[in-house]
Amino acid sequence: MAMAENENGRMDVNWKKRLHVFGEKVRRYPSLAWQTTWKVGREDPRRVIHAFKVGLSLTLVSLLYLLEPCYNGFGQSAIWAVMTVVVVLEFTAGATLCKGLNRGLGTLLAGLLALLIGFIANACGRVLQAVLIGAAVFLIGTVASYMRFVPYIKKNYDYGLVIFLLTFNLITVSSYRVDNVLKIAHDRIYTIAIGCAICLLMSLLIFPNWSGEDLHNSTVFKLEGLAKSIEACVNEYFYGEVEASGDIKLSEDPIYKGYKAVLDSKSTDEMLALHASWEPRHSRYCHRFPWQQYVKVGAVLRQFGYTVVALHGCLRTEIQTPRSVRALFKDPCIRLAAEVSKVLIELSNSIRNRRHCSPEILSDHLHEALKDLNTAIKSQPRLFLGSKHKQNHTSNMLKIAAAQVGNERHGKTSGVSLSSVKTDSSALLEWKSKRVSTEQSKETERKSLRPQLSKIAITSLEFSEALPFAAFASLLVETVAKLDLVIEEIEELGRLACFKEFRPGDEIVVTCEGPRVDVLQNHLPSHGVD
Repeated sequence: MAMAENENGRMDVNWKKRLHVFGEKVRRYPSLAWQTTWKVGREDPRRVIHAFKVGLSLTLVSLLYLLEPCYNGFGQSAIWAVMTVVVVLEFTAGATLCKGLNRGLGTLLAGLLALLIGFIANACGRVLQAVLIGAAVFLIGTVASYMRFVPYIKKNYDYGLVIFLLTFNLITVSSYRVDNVLKIAHDRIYTIAIGCAICLLMSLLIFPNWSGEDLHNSTVFKLEGLAKSIEACVNEYFYGEVEASGDIKLSEDPIYKGYKAVLDSKSTDEMLALHASWEPRHSRYCHRFPWQQYVKVGAVLRQFGYTVVALHGCLRTEIQTPRSVRALFKDPCIRLAAEVSKVLIELSNSIRNRRHCSPEILSDHLHEALKDLNTAIKSQPRLFLGSKHKQNHTSNMLKIAAAQVGNERHGKTSGVSLSSVKTDSSALLEWKSKRVSTEQSKETERKSLRPQLSKIAITSLEFSEALPFAAFASLLVETVAKLDLVIEEIEELGRLACFKEFRPGDEIVVTCEGPRVDVLQNHLPSHGVD
């Protein structure tokens, strides 16, 4: 009885705690919702403008259903204009043009083909009409669905094919039961055209957002983010407290924030380039802008970003080079990182201002920093190679460690040579028979063995305590090597896009800003067919 009362008491306490937590969540929800709403709008004010544009567009197309004269002309088909605005009106003009023209073209072609099939079927008997309609639906559905697997069509016209299939089947099948199928096709084409026209006007004329500009700006921010990450990484390695413990969350790490936008940019770049190819040539020279070259630049930046990720990983390794050893190479490494960041900033400025980069972008200071780092490393050969005595000592210690690991696996005590470890079935049976009786002793041995092995490993790596720094330095030099690829692609971009020539005095000092993380959110594909 007392146990039941105690159990009921605990249940009451748990329910009270849950109700209290739920009440706290409800109380804080309005404040949290307002903070989230304000943060979303502050990150990109264009989102607020886009929301008002969508609301205004829906209001305009709703007049087709609300005004009596418009409703008498279109009837229930007016609802297709509302559905068109909901599906077609996207954040950027390029995305709206892509979906709007796909929807309009697919509806028009499907309506014309459906009317042709209906005219032929009506000339036949009732039974033959049904056969012709069924055969047409099967044939057109099969061919259109297969065409969606063609890479070029899937990339550019997949949405149009879906709308084509939907409209064709709707009109063709309805023609068998409805006499005035021509009016159905007529009303649907007109209402969809009205919806697409309103979407295009809103996207192109009222505070337009261009996919090409977003792709252009995102490339600039990615270059600045990489520059910021490299410089911050080197500064933390030599000035900060480098620890292996991952107490700092990645989302709060400034180094991670710098290269995250680069690593996550592949799908966004390709989508922005596709939508930008649909946009009008609103540039001064009215030429076709090389949006696909921006995609190639993004691919090279991702390859560069992988090196920065590895460089960042050196700050979180378990084995760290002592600060006294790192201080021997601090100056050339910091100078080298500063020169690499300077090159990346110059490249971002050239893209931002649509001009070619300086012919002397790889300055003599960069080569001097490389030479100084190479000289500093050569001046300390014992740190990286070690003496022959230490290498032999290391080999012996590693053999002892391997023997102790073998002894642990077979439940034996330390001090046995590596060659004497049993590996046959009799040893396995012997180990199984002693497992129950020696469980506690083995647990004690395991706890004492781990620090011994760690001590052996550290002792054996005395000669190579500078190897973690060697990895760090080699990755820093790798960033210099990959700069050539980045510069080549950006120079090709400038040539194809007809950037203006570089003139002395064009250098503009720009501080690194945080990379834009809102571009991906603005261009997430919306799902919907109708």
